[in-house]
Amino acid sequence: MAQNWTPTSWRHKPIQQVPDYPDLAALAATEERLAKFPPLVFAGEARRLKSALANVADGKGFLLQGGDCAESFAEHGADTIRDFFRAFLQMAVVLTFGAQQPVVKVGRIAGQFAKPRSSNTEKQGDVSLPSYRGDIINGIEFTEEARIPNPERQIMAYRQSAATLNLLRAFAMGGYANLDNVHQWMLGFVKDSPQAERYRKLADRISETMDFMKAIGITPESNPNLRETDFFTSHEALLLGYEQALTRVDSTSGDWYATSGHMIWIGDRTRQADHAHIEYCRGIKNPLGLKCGPSLTGDGLLELIDLLNPSNEAGRLTLICRFGHDKVADNLPKLIRAVEREGKKVVWSCDPMHGNTITLNNYKTRPFERILSEVESFFQIHRAEGTHPGGIHIEMTGNDVTECTGGARALSGDDLADRYHTHCDPRLNADQALELAFLLAERMKGGRDEKRMVVNG
Repeated sequence: MAQNWTPTSWRHKPIQQVPDYPDLAALAATEERLAKFPPLVFAGEARRLKSALANVADGKGFLLQGGDCAESFAEHGADTIRDFFRAFLQMAVVLTFGAQQPVVKVGRIAGQFAKPRSSNTEKQGDVSLPSYRGDIINGIEFTEEARIPNPERQIMAYRQSAATLNLLRAFAMGGYANLDNVHQWMLGFVKDSPQAERYRKLADRISETMDFMKAIGITPESNPNLRETDFFTSHEALLLGYEQALTRVDSTSGDWYATSGHMIWIGDRTRQADHAHIEYCRGIKNPLGLKCGPSLTGDGLLELIDLLNPSNEAGRLTLICRFGHDKVADNLPKLIRAVEREGKKVVWSCDPMHGNTITLNNYKTRPFERILSEVESFFQIHRAEGTHPGGIHIEMTGNDVTECTGGARALSGDDLADRYHTHCDPRLNADQALELAFLLAERMKGGRDEKRMVVNG
């Protein structure tokens, strides 16, 4: 157990991004109710994810982490979950082929309800109200009543997370994730894409590989691994009262785990070394993520690594880098060199979304070319430093939204109003997400071919 730590020790530290609940007695009563609810995930599952991430840290895997910017109560439904899972699995198959390594699948789902905000208030016209902080805290409607933080929403978020997890487990283990299904969905995307010719070569090679597997008797019917998959959940641990209520002792090890999700991460706005979010996360045994933005120094990162992973355990800590396409070259190398100099075992992951947000036609959006540019820079820098570019972290949906510009279908600023449905930040739609996977797979394969040429002289 972490030294001088309890599930409540974060309450004695300074805290950022905390909602101003008007009824503290009601908040305490809600947290007390949650503390009696069953766990959403189990310690053994979190350990299995940590083991998979340890392989990624060792250069023997790739992390695909993605999902909603902020889950909403209004959009919760079986079709929405199914469409996200379907797009996510297609990305995973393409990336597995590109990386020639196992892909660890972690969704931003079943818990991603709270959002940090740059301002405590939002203004429309002459009216100023508290900012929307995610459905677990208050409502998105711009009314005084909706914007009051309501602790009962935590119960609603818990129940939605439980229902979502139930369906995801059924999809992952019940045949929906059959590799043949996923491959046929992927071929359908390639056929319908304006960039079909570009993707067809890679798609054909995947088809040839699957045909070979069938010819030697490796089929979903004979091999359960081809019709089932491991899928894990993650979210930002922002609302610490909720997290504490779902923090439980594992009966087999005696360790504390957050049972709200398999992996939780600390945001760029709440990573102060002496503050509450670092204090809470250092004591739980789940795999952790740490968002790394442009203001983070090498020494600051090493201090946080020592707090969060003092035993230097592989798979414990994923560094999720979110700089912006024009800042990554100035910021990422110095962090890599500091970590390498001290021999720290981490997973390096690229979040190309959060540093690339612009406003266009009064809509927040993210240009696809900037997202791709940051990913490309991330890979190039890691190759130059001799380190493993271990993952990607994206905000995406399985729905046909128009929130990010660009991509094969060349969405423009004029298209944003058509289907702009996000409750917070713009997300890649299913086609853009899969397109990113194909482009990334091409670069992964190119990097492997380059390495072979160097090795073979």
